[in-house]
Amino acid sequence: MKNNKLFIAIIIALLIGIVVGSIIHYQLPEYIESFSTNIKLLGTIFIRLVQMIIAPLVFCTLVVGIAKMGDMSMVGRVGAKAMGWFMSASLVSLSIGLILVNWFKPGKGTNFNIQNTASADELLTKTNSLTLQSFVEHLIPKSIFEAFAHNEVLQIVVFSVFFGIALSTLGKKGKIIIKLFDRVSEVVLKMVTYIMWTAPLGVLGAISAAVATYGLKIFFTYAKYLAAFASGLILLWFVLIFVGYLIIGKDVWRLLKAIKEPLLIAFSTTSSEAVFPKLVEQLKAYGCSPKIVSFTLPLGYSFNLDGSMMYLTFASIFIAQIYDVHMSLGDQILMLLVLMVTSKGVAGVPRASLIVIVATCAMFNIPPEGIAFILPIDHFCDMGRSMTNVLGNALSTAAIDKFENDDA
Repeated sequence: MKNNKLFIAIIIALLIGIVVGSIIHYQLPEYIESFSTNIKLLGTIFIRLVQMIIAPLVFCTLVVGIAKMGDMSMVGRVGAKAMGWFMSASLVSLSIGLILVNWFKPGKGTNFNIQNTASADELLTKTNSLTLQSFVEHLIPKSIFEAFAHNEVLQIVVFSVFFGIALSTLGKKGKIIIKLFDRVSEVVLKMVTYIMWTAPLGVLGAISAAVATYGLKIFFTYAKYLAAFASGLILLWFVLIFVGYLIIGKDVWRLLKAIKEPLLIAFSTTSSEAVFPKLVEQLKAYGCSPKIVSFTLPLGYSFNLDGSMMYLTFASIFIAQIYDVHMSLGDQILMLLVLMVTSKGVAGVPRASLIVIVATCAMFNIPPEGIAFILPIDHFCDMGRSMTNVLGNALSTAAIDKFENDDA
């Protein structure tokens, strides 16, 4: 009942945010900038509260999970299954985006002013993030304290894996440390239940700021683009849920019910990271092994962003269509493969999807400044992307847990 109350509160906050944002945009336009800046602070408070507990939660749960596995062959086996799922899901997601953007052609016949690309300048300067050196630096921490300070989930995962493996070799001497971290993770998860009650305020702030800034008319301006993208997300959801049904059976519906709040929060705040602690809690409540959850979910947040994957091919080809740049089937398949690799190198970088799109466009002689045309609607697309990322990670964790139970 308590969970349903929170779910209802988030829905109410979402509706209030749309109404308040619309009033400001259409009735009080002189207050748009100040209102959006100030109301957005509610969302910032919520997300920062969640970010505050991500690092200790990932570290404690992952170390305990690996140490309790005991058998290091299990760590390798679960890791191999997880990466197999992530690569397959990424390929499917990229392919769906590529197929539907060619089918709907939302960039054809647009009347955008192709000279007005000033809003893309900031992103154009960030494409140096896509290098092998930056990927290695992003993967391996030079200081675990720096990784904790910046919430670098992938770096925390790398350190936690080494720490957990080392701890498991200590035998009885390591049990005290395992028990300590186990209790710390319980405390952090208790904090999650308190923090989640600030989610409705975060949703209210994020939605009302977006609607106040852009107004509802933006949905008509980008109707064709949004319809095509929404179709892609619906198809991707169908594929993910269908595969989930094949693996975990009718329990897939119980899983969807269990993660309804994380899905709604991710949709409303455009942040899949904001629901990580809640998702850990809900997957354990659903019945997934804590060892599998603590190992698979942090990896998924770095390598299994299905909604973002679909958007990469979709947005890149959309920009090509705006500039009437012809791309052969071979070029598009090559782009898909390039995105498959480069997208894994910037996990955790702010606005990573847009940076990858800019770099990819430049690589295939598509004017990268065309990213300016999707910036006005990106917030609303990010709502669907974030929600889909959460779904993909929940299904992958449940599926891998099922595989392990069957093998046991």
